[in-house]
Amino acid sequence: MSNFMNAVNKYRRAHWLEQHHLKPLARLYEMWIYLIHNCFIPASCEIGPGTTFGYKGIGVVLHKRVKIGANCMISQNVTIGGRSGHYEVPVIGDNCSIGAGAKVLGPIVIGNDVTIGANAVMLKDAPDGTVWAGVPAREIVRKPEGEGTSAQ
Repeated sequence: MSNFMNAVNKYRRAHWLEQHHLKPLARLYEMWIYLIHNCFIPASCEIGPGTTFGYKGIGVVLHKRVKIGANCMISQNVTIGGRSGHYEVPVIGDNCSIGAGAKVLGPIVIGNDVTIGANAVMLKDAPDGTVWAGVPAREIVRKPEGEGTSAQ
């Protein structure tokens, strides 16, 4: 039952419907996600396998063209989207962790094994294996080579 109640699982159904040209049904799933979880996760965005949302996805807002890799953890109230004057939106790598209330905005690439702290505002690219915090976010730690989860 708990898998069914998570927004990412409803998204996966909506995404399947979108990919199989059943867009009206996908939109119904999007509305259901919005009503139940108070978040916006469009069926057209790409979320990799194993990615989860904290607190069942409450308050998460994703742009329709966002790409999120595998095995990421997205906490509550996270916004991943565009910025005024830019068409491109964020691309997030594998094994990333995004803290509560963080904003990832604009044409940026977040590498693999990146940690973004709570309430951070990411406005520039983050290389693999780094930790970011602050407004605007700054790199505060670079993990030693081979210490990330994707290398295990």
